[in-house]
Amino acid sequence: MIEVHGLVKAFGLKPILRGVDLNVAEGEFVALVGPNGAGKTTLLRILASLSRPTAGEVRVGGHRLPARASEARMILGVVSHQPLLYGDLTAEENLRFYGRMYGIPDLDQRLAQVLKTVGLWPRRRDLVREFSRGMQQRLSIGRAILHDPQVMLFDEPHTGLDQEASAMLDELLRQVAARGRTVLMTSHDLSRASDLAERIDILSKGVIAGTYKRGELGPGELPEIYREVTHA
Repeated sequence: MIEVHGLVKAFGLKPILRGVDLNVAEGEFVALVGPNGAGKTTLLRILASLSRPTAGEVRVGGHRLPARASEARMILGVVSHQPLLYGDLTAEENLRFYGRMYGIPDLDQRLAQVLKTVGLWPRRRDLVREFSRGMQQRLSIGRAILHDPQVMLFDEPHTGLDQEASAMLDELLRQVAARGRTVLMTSHDLSRASDLAERIDILSKGVIAGTYKRGELGPGELPEIYREVTHA
């Protein structure tokens, strides 16, 4: 579902991604970890068609980016550092706007289901600009899952969430994965990444420096591997 070959991204003369190769199969849950500045957010922005690659080949669901970005977006759900919400609309109005964009059938029923899932049903008629950062993140997650996308991209999705909301997100991620959706999530939390994902890829110095299946890692082994790979 995600195919990346020789991906390069440079800002001016500064290369961020230096030849990334990444493949994520249908239904696979991959956590992408790496130090600050490794290029995790840059990679997800390219996959979400929010940024153009400098060189290389990128496909999502068979759709080549950026040429077929509109087709790729129809099967994508994205949670990024930017909430992509309208502050002067209510939570319900925000989701209704996106729901109409995607042509979701039985929209009222789906809105209620999603708002309850992310714990915002009691606040559905409140303006989003009145929400805390954590509540906006909850609604962003609701927006991302609204159209039941085949591919989910989560960029540090736990940022700004309290313990209760983080537990809600963990459960939601497990549900999404259990339904056979493809998930790529960036994270700084090695413990959470290894608990949720079936595969952990380490991005370091602009390339995928290591790929590890969860079942192949012993207890506490990932942090040691991470230190070795990122300091090599």
